[in-house]
Amino acid sequence: MPQNMLGAYGAWAAGLLPAELPALSFRQERFKSLAGWRSKARSRVLELLAQPDLGGPPRVRVDKKHLHEGLHIEELSWQLPSGPRTRAVFLKPAGAKGPLPGVLALHDHGGNKYFGWRKIARLPGRTHPLLGPHRQLLYGGAAWATELARQGYAVLAHDTFLFGSRRIRYQEVPQVLHGGRKERNPESPREIAEYNQWAGAQETVVAKSLFCAGTTWPGVFLSEDQRALDYLCGRPDVDPDRVGCGGLSGGGLRTVFLAGLDQRIQAAVCAGFMSTWRDFLLHKSYTHTWMAYVPLLPRDLDFPEILGLRAPLPTLVLNTWQDTLYTPPEMKKADRILAAVYAKAKAADHYTCSFYEGGHKFDLPMQAEAFAFWNRWLK
Repeated sequence: MPQNMLGAYGAWAAGLLPAELPALSFRQERFKSLAGWRSKARSRVLELLAQPDLGGPPRVRVDKKHLHEGLHIEELSWQLPSGPRTRAVFLKPAGAKGPLPGVLALHDHGGNKYFGWRKIARLPGRTHPLLGPHRQLLYGGAAWATELARQGYAVLAHDTFLFGSRRIRYQEVPQVLHGGRKERNPESPREIAEYNQWAGAQETVVAKSLFCAGTTWPGVFLSEDQRALDYLCGRPDVDPDRVGCGGLSGGGLRTVFLAGLDQRIQAAVCAGFMSTWRDFLLHKSYTHTWMAYVPLLPRDLDFPEILGLRAPLPTLVLNTWQDTLYTPPEMKKADRILAAVYAKAKAADHYTCSFYEGGHKFDLPMQAEAFAFWNRWLK
């Protein structure tokens, strides 16, 4: 076997994956009914995710309002049962009439836990000096959630578990973990870089603790994202029947689970997070955090089939050929899997996968395709 992350154990570990199709794959001949398959497979995924109960729709506080460059902007916050208040931003065209199509914009990981929604949306005033380079690297310089609002959408972007306002602070953990670190000037680039390095190393500790609590990281993400979706769908200026979601990288991962498991998402855009369990197992788990994994799930569904649970609802997957987080053969295999699921669901024209040149990104041409996709299905 070619070199892999498990060395001499690679072939053995790969052999533990289902030899044919996973047990609950819709591609199995025995599944004839789309609704029947979805019900069974979705129940199994939710069982394995072991989502924590975060209550119903959150009580949202409007902290500030702005009118800026043609946009109505609200700075929001809400308190979940655990952790600091979640901060978020809501954007829509100023003076917009009637319920608008809505999009839940999901921020990336990017090795940058100090920031959450601020990576993809802008407020009036000076932008933090670290956000410009981050957006230039991943988003072609754009704050894409803000730009989408300019296209006539109601857009909500929120911090999720361990990012931005939801991050763990040094003083909240034992000294053996924080090593004497303190927040002195938390917005300084030097302290942010130090925090991000520390927070990355803490992911293993967090994952172990979540498993000990009987839950999973994707389960926590899904619960928090669904509470944000509750709020977005409940706003009187949003049409709950025309709501989408999307994001890059960690936002793409969150799109897989949210769009795959919540039928309120009518149009989903997954950018920079699509491959197979085999790819992660043999080649690329070292490039990813603990946030992607659900123990035992590969026996039942391959990774793309989680997103495939939403068939026949419209789905766009955006990949890049030189993305070092995945291997091209397994990205192409993931595309074939999703295409097969949608074809069997008699909805082949509701699934699109595009490949771009370049590395890990959701740049302006990719955003243009995503915006056109949302225009087609939500407007």
